Amino acid sequence: MDFDESSSSSLTREFIAVVLAGFGHELSPLTSDQGEEPSPKALLPIANKPMLEYPLSWLEKSGVSDVLLICPTSHRSAMSNYIQSDVSSVFPTLRIDLQPYEESRDMADGTCTLLRHFSSRIQSDFILLPCDFVPPPSLSLAHLLNKFRTETTHDGSIATACFYEAHKPDKGVTMEEWGIQPTNPPIVFEEKKGTLLYVDTVDDADKNGEDFELRMSLLTQHPRTRLSSNFRDSHVYVCKRTVLDALSQKEHLDSFREEFIPWLCKPQYQRTRREKYSSVLSPVTNNISLGQALKHSTLHAPSHTDRLRHFTEGTETDDEHLRSVVPSPVEQDDEDAVPPSLRVGLVAHRASAGFASRANNLHAYLELNRFFLGQTPYSLPSDPENRSLIDQKAQISADSVIGRSTRVEERASIKRSVIGKHCVIGKMTKIVGCVLLDHCVIADGAKLDGCILGAGTKVGTKADLSRCVTQPGYDVPAGESLKHEKLEVSDWTAHETSASEDQDSDDDEDDESTEEESD
Repeated sequence: MDFDESSSSSLTREFIAVVLAGFGHELSPLTSDQGEEPSPKALLPIANKPMLEYPLSWLEKSGVSDVLLICPTSHRSAMSNYIQSDVSSVFPTLRIDLQPYEESRDMADGTCTLLRHFSSRIQSDFILLPCDFVPPPSLSLAHLLNKFRTETTHDGSIATACFYEAHKPDKGVTMEEWGIQPTNPPIVFEEKKGTLLYVDTVDDADKNGEDFELRMSLLTQHPRTRLSSNFRDSHVYVCKRTVLDALSQKEHLDSFREEFIPWLCKPQYQRTRREKYSSVLSPVTNNISLGQALKHSTLHAPSHTDRLRHFTEGTETDDEHLRSVVPSPVEQDDEDAVPPSLRVGLVAHRASAGFASRANNLHAYLELNRFFLGQTPYSLPSDPENRSLIDQKAQISADSVIGRSTRVEERASIKRSVIGKHCVIGKMTKIVGCVLLDHCVIADGAKLDGCILGAGTKVGTKADLSRCVTQPGYDVPAGESLKHEKLEVSDWTAHETSASEDQDSDDDEDDESTEEESD
């Protein structure tokens, strides 16, 4: 694998993949910094494998090799180390161009802004995808690429989007304390042709309230449409390079999913927008058409214009008829040329065809980890060295996964959980339905139910946690009992500071009382 952070490949490729790896605010506190060490969202494990590996594997299987990986500057070192050490061996065919960008947690840039900034590195048609999308085996990226190739060549479409049907969560999984799950915006699409026609935006919802507003031009041109709010945007788009040219003209747009894609759907059926942006989205020099080849084919039927001319001119000889059916390049004009559709194709993946999801919130992250339980060929380490770290008296269910170099003490009970690498699980502990990231330490007698523990979390003796999420490096005191909490280091240190201040005040009062007695 070629690793390049500065130079671009001089060879022109059919596609370049643009992978976005942001801060992951929606996964806080798991993505909060551990001291001075960042916790990149892209490296958070799903079933003990960094989530970034799922889209990278998807790309490699489709034959795409050029990847532009964009991450915050503060994550550059961690991402670079991961790529050089792990990705180079797992995905040897990928050429990853790691590009950091200056961004603060408080002022995050949208996808549109990032694409404008790095547009000079995107010189071909591109695939935009997030670092957190986990596709099922039944959803092939090659299928999306082939649909894009066919439709851009056949009728001049400009992009292909991928939406997936939302999976209904298990009962008791959703916790409002972890944040409200985002709702699915309604979309209008033509299922037979696979065309995305309309995506409802926040502004539309505020403007229309409970009503739904569609243009008559949309319904006239596409009478067989469907309206659904069961699909979620995977944030996977295959786009023509000219889409970036249109994006550069819409400088006020920031969100690709919430603003630009809804705008990009409108030139399909709005005449004024088509006339204004057609030369940008589908310029003549870049418009690939099979019309020329078809017109010179002897199997091509005469056009309506040819048949009308033959009818008005009367009978003709066989040679004249053949010349009218197969016109010469000189005779060809633009009357029969079909204007580009500027269509946005859609691949709508059904839930019945395989579980797909994005790990873009805590609920989805836990759900994805639980989905992979039982999917692996073995739940315990197979090599003798790591297997010896697990006590024979420990009870581990078959639908659990234990990472390498993890020690499990006697009479520990682990059910339907993912335990990371280099963890220590003490005696008599009970862990049910949890996800523990690497280097966690669970002391004797502790109980965990439905929790997600950040890397390096320490849980004290006989502590009891239910539906809690911890920041990396968090310490849970011994005997502590907590439910439905997001535990962050700032709260923990504030608690310690408050306790020390109370102790200092008590000491000062004791000193004052001693002085009064001496007086």
